[in-house]
Amino acid sequence: MVTLEDVKKDPEVDTYIRMGNEYLGVLGFTEHAYRHINLVANISRNILQRLDYPERDQELAAIAGYLHDIGNVVNRHYHGQSGALIAYTILRRMGMPPEEIATVVSAIGNHEEEYGHAVNPVGAALILADKSDVHRSRVRNQDFATFDIHDRVNYAVQHSFLRVDAKAKSITMELKIDLEISTVMEYFEIFLTRMIMCRRAADFLDCHFGLIINGARLL
Repeated sequence: MVTLEDVKKDPEVDTYIRMGNEYLGVLGFTEHAYRHINLVANISRNILQRLDYPERDQELAAIAGYLHDIGNVVNRHYHGQSGALIAYTILRRMGMPPEEIATVVSAIGNHEEEYGHAVNPVGAALILADKSDVHRSRVRNQDFATFDIHDRVNYAVQHSFLRVDAKAKSITMELKIDLEISTVMEYFEIFLTRMIMCRRAADFLDCHFGLIINGARLL
């Protein structure tokens, strides 16, 4: 069976991830390299593990998490769909069974908030993991005076954590935001569609979605 470690060792995967992140840097987007994809892979696996899904589903979620942004090597726009096609060719070459490939590529192809929906547990976990990674370490721009709203909101987040409580059937995003850098309203201004997507993904996993910012429950 194809594992996450197999995917990480693949030279083609590594090249597309590295160069895709480089291209996004040229365009002024936040970091989408190894830190982000490893974190998303780990959180995706953790979500299904805590909700007691089969181990193979957990592994597929980790693989989808690691590959979800590979389409950035083509273009930022519709990178979920282009990434799904790239992942298909790679996973097929590596010998992954068609049913598992279908699970992974559908998760990747549906992780963008502009058009994506959770269509299986792997995809739901990927959505929640990806959208929970908001943090100042992702901001590449070092000139605070030239920050746009995305730089400012990401930089304001000092801590982010996705808490999964299987007993309570809840998935809660917990953020600590420096309000001197960005307001809570600005967070919702650019991330409202992401929060709606997370709520729907949590619903798919038969859980409630919550958002806590600076100790105050907002959702």
